[in-house]
Amino acid sequence: MQQKTVEELKAMMDSGVDFQLIDVREPHEYEICNLKGELIPQGTVPENVGKISRDKPVVVHCRSGMRSANAISYLEQNHGFTNLYNLKGGILAWADEIDPEMPKY
Repeated sequence: MQQKTVEELKAMMDSGVDFQLIDVREPHEYEICNLKGELIPQGTVPENVGKISRDKPVVVHCRSGMRSANAISYLEQNHGFTNLYNLKGGILAWADEIDPEMPKY
């Protein structure tokens, strides 16, 4: 599985690279803190496959990296995606390494 570190994601954001950011956490988690990604909770990924880009990099994240890894595995195995990246350490790593003001839960 391909991965991006939070530093690599920040560089992508800062440089204006065209990519899609997907958050597979639940709505109540998204309300606590988010990276302004598109919210597609893990349980709804199968019915939202059409919302996920196939022609640009897609970074998928959750709280720690486990749910996003599961979502990516599902998409790669069942839908043939090859452009997905798991955010290593999830939003917790972002809070630790990029934005210490971000609430953690």
